[in-house]
Amino acid sequence: MTTQTAPVASKKLWLAAIKPPMYSVAIMPIVVGSAVAYQETQVFHLGVFATFLLSAVLILIWENLSNDVFDSETGIDLNKAHSLVNLTRNKTLIFALGNGALMLGLAGIIAIALYQRDGTVLGLILLCCALGYTYQGPPFRLGYQGLGEILCFLSFGPLAVGAAYYSQAQTWSITSQIAGAIVGITTTLVLFCSHFHQVEDDLAAGKRSPIVRLGTQRGAQIIPWSCGLVAILVIGGVGLDAFPAWSLLTLASTPSAVRLSQHVLRYHDQPDQVSNAKFFAIGFHFWSGLLLALSFVLPTGV
Repeated sequence: MTTQTAPVASKKLWLAAIKPPMYSVAIMPIVVGSAVAYQETQVFHLGVFATFLLSAVLILIWENLSNDVFDSETGIDLNKAHSLVNLTRNKTLIFALGNGALMLGLAGIIAIALYQRDGTVLGLILLCCALGYTYQGPPFRLGYQGLGEILCFLSFGPLAVGAAYYSQAQTWSITSQIAGAIVGITTTLVLFCSHFHQVEDDLAAGKRSPIVRLGTQRGAQIIPWSCGLVAILVIGGVGLDAFPAWSLLTLASTPSAVRLSQHVLRYHDQPDQVSNAKFFAIGFHFWSGLLLALSFVLPTGV
């Protein structure tokens, strides 16, 4: 029995370490930003889109791997069985793989910049990478000061969506920034929800995450308000004619928001039960982002 279950347990740990669903947070800003650009310009550069999408995934791989390395240095992941550093027991390898993914990802962004003879997208993505590094990387470790959610909102919201928009249209758009705020909020919820089950480990490592500062109950109460803000931005965008009427489809993601809110409000102080909250948040992020992007490519007018 032991020999049969051990490989299964190991496979689950590796899947938990790689976190395939989490890569939605890299994909969705590119999809939404490109969709907004298409709606406003009726132009879509498939090669640029595909290159940007792959580069975004590679850059997120770098961020995840490097964060595992940096967390291993503070001891905060001591009890995290699915840390890649703990699984491989080879911090140097994980760091090298992460940096390799970063170089490949930036190569794709550089290719876009060279093709367009415009370095704007590269500058925006380098800024995103810099913010990503300061989240866990020494000497900054701003995530340990409770600032990670702000960095996450900026990097995966207005900056990433704005960069995706610019890569298609090579201009700026207020609409893309409103859409970026929506994607930024739903992405930040994923990070925010990842703290509830690790309060003790965060305290032991001196990490002042928002949940450590607020407590799990008050933290849980923020989630419904954040989901409601997404709905307000969507409705406001339609009301101001910044978004097409189709964008009200985004409100169909409300059941995902309700499930997330109810789950965390019920289990906020039970680490074993609330540890999967980030996947509920990913569900809301994915469906709201997909429906928002869809609304910008559906035909308008009669």
